[in-house]
Amino acid sequence: MASSDPERREDEDAAAAAEDEDTGAQVAPIVKLEEVAVTTGEEDEDAVLDLKAKLYRFDKDGNQWKERGAGSVKLLKHKESGKVRLVMRQSKTLKICANHLVLPTMSVQEHAGNDKSCVWHATDFADGELKDELFCIRFASVENCKSFMEKVQEVAESQQKKEENKDASAAAGLLEKLSVEEKETEDKAEEEKPVAAKEEKETESEQGKTDAEKKVEEPSSST
Repeated sequence: MASSDPERREDEDAAAAAEDEDTGAQVAPIVKLEEVAVTTGEEDEDAVLDLKAKLYRFDKDGNQWKERGAGSVKLLKHKESGKVRLVMRQSKTLKICANHLVLPTMSVQEHAGNDKSCVWHATDFADGELKDELFCIRFASVENCKSFMEKVQEVAESQQKKEENKDASAAAGLLEKLSVEEKETEDKAEEEKPVAAKEEKETESEQGKTDAEKKVEEPSSST
């Protein structure tokens, strides 16, 4: 019986090889699936930063950091408005774990005791409603962490300048509007002056005519 074991093993190996052999036959799929276009909401934005990281959110109730997910953190700049938002999705599920604008007031600080991590406050919309969150993000290297901090700071400063230019343009537009309205008022006043003078002259003329008519109508006094 012992001598027959290797032979049986060889037969089994041969049968397995025959099953794995590609015969070249093609099997048509039972169900044909059509391609479906998937939109991410990022079609009108350009990525100015894309790094792998792990994100945490500070839980105020539990007074501790809680992991939100690991994946790609991006800074996306809108092609028309120029606004930049921070978006992070989990690598496997693509679920959004951070989604907020990079505002001029946003400041990123290095996490105490870990030079691969940094923290910041933001009004986040990842859960479908605005929430004030304290985030901490950890990168695989110090270089990536520094790149993230520098880029966020750069974007925040550019947004600040944009807001200042917008305010300056709005102020200039308001002054220009006021100047135009003031000039129109002055022009209107100038136009009304001759009309008023004419009406006054006509009134005086009519008054003089009336006085003359009265003199004619008055009977002459007898001597």
